[in-house]
Amino acid sequence: MLFKEMGLSPQIIRGVEALGFEHATPIQEKVISVLMGKKCDLIGLAQTGTGKTAAYSLPVLESIDVSATYPQLLILSPTRELCVQISRDIENYSRFINGLKTIAVYGGASMDKQINVLKHGAHVVVATPGRIHDLVRRKRIDLSKIMTLVLDEADEMLKMGFRDDVDAILAQTPVEKNTMLFSATMAHEIMAITKKYMHDPIEITIGKKNAGAENVSHIYYMVQARDRYTALKRIVDFYPDIYGIVFCRTRQETKDVATSLMSDGYNAEALHGDLTQVQRDYVMLKFREKKLRVLVATDVAARGLDVSNLTHIINYNLPDDNEVYTHRTGRTGRAGKEGLAVSIIHMKERGRIAQIEKMTRKKFTQYPVPFGKEICERQLFSLVERMQNSTVTHNQIDPYMDKVYEMLSDLPKEEVIKRFISQEFNRFLEYYKDAPDLNVDEKTMRSSKPTAFKREMSGGRSMSRVFFNVGKGKNITKREIIKLFVNAPGARNVEIGQIEIYKRTSSVEVESHLAGKIIGKLNRTTYKGVRIEAEESNESDGNGFRENSKGKRRQKTNN
Repeated sequence: MLFKEMGLSPQIIRGVEALGFEHATPIQEKVISVLMGKKCDLIGLAQTGTGKTAAYSLPVLESIDVSATYPQLLILSPTRELCVQISRDIENYSRFINGLKTIAVYGGASMDKQINVLKHGAHVVVATPGRIHDLVRRKRIDLSKIMTLVLDEADEMLKMGFRDDVDAILAQTPVEKNTMLFSATMAHEIMAITKKYMHDPIEITIGKKNAGAENVSHIYYMVQARDRYTALKRIVDFYPDIYGIVFCRTRQETKDVATSLMSDGYNAEALHGDLTQVQRDYVMLKFREKKLRVLVATDVAARGLDVSNLTHIINYNLPDDNEVYTHRTGRTGRAGKEGLAVSIIHMKERGRIAQIEKMTRKKFTQYPVPFGKEICERQLFSLVERMQNSTVTHNQIDPYMDKVYEMLSDLPKEEVIKRFISQEFNRFLEYYKDAPDLNVDEKTMRSSKPTAFKREMSGGRSMSRVFFNVGKGKNITKREIIKLFVNAPGARNVEIGQIEIYKRTSSVEVESHLAGKIIGKLNRTTYKGVRIEAEESNESDGNGFRENSKGKRRQKTNN
């Protein structure tokens, strides 16, 4: 449907058309048609990148009283990047509405400047929960006249631990306001918010709940854990035109992988929580301008990124939470374009693939890790294609051509082509000349004797898995587990990897040299009346320990 057929004001239509948009996306068409007809609470479920901002903002902008200078529309978003993006979009949509003011309020920027802008009046406030909560506590913003509250990327907001902030903010808003919630997944925490704060909400779902994006294909490669980084390089080489994000589980792993890629000559950089805002903005500017082909990032650092035309999402590790997979892969395959989601796994993670398949309703295909010959062929034909499509600037090149022709006059045309290709191509031929097969021989893996779990990070650090006897039966959360582990003596800067919570046990990856200290601490503590028993182990069946590092088989069933 055309925007101009949806009953929106001429000013809004001018703003939308100035951006080059004429037809509404499915989520925009459904939401706008509902909100233009009545005021109501609404739940919108759709993948990232489907146009949710315009869906909720366009009809709400119609009802704002520009003559009043207090906030009337409050939008909460999980990250600074998304906050700025939403604010920028709304400014564009409302550019022809005289006097309408929008402000973005987020951490990492001067609070005094934000307070000063608020003093002069704002109709639309787009904010991260932490910063707006600070402003409320300091009585620097009045939310008592908010007419519409929007929770954008609500599932991400809750995963980042903003539930308390959201509750406190909502308590400051009028009961009779309209509340809208937009999310890519429908987690249990979101259901709790809808029951507590929404009244008979209309639910609009585009696609299926918790499902993956329609235009994304899902594949995985299975290797031994020690070959994960080598497999990553082969995947990047196999797709010469890659423009994508590699997701790692921890900040340290992100640094290690990005550093290794750069050292090996790849056009890559890292995005993680240790970067300053200036460094982060610089990396993202390079990536958006495609001066970077590969961005290596943690889930937290990548939240709210608005980057178009990504070809690949690569899961260097599967996320701890299956629902995060939907957010990761929703960043590609947008605007009708095809995207590819790639996961690098080892044998023990095959069960996770089945879980994600069930949740996303998408079939995963296993592919063999590319061999050297396949990679070289891909690179060669990509080189030829780039040569065919290259633009010749005659005024700059022609003055040199007589000399070039003279220098190459003794070589046949075929030989000239071969030599130019060889100059660009020889490094791939040399590198992959004796490249080993990285694919897992499942029979060999099954028959091999288990050893204590350890995996090597790309920077050379070893990670071990620690199991302990508290699980879902005690309602333990990942945040509580992290607190238990980082409070261990001598482990303040411990790097925590994958966290798994089973029915009666949980497991955590930690740096091997700290595992003993952490276990010693945990074994002297209790959790909700259960004395913790922890040990370093290599396997679990989800109900308890199969084997500890000394080879003794045990079963913990304290809860």
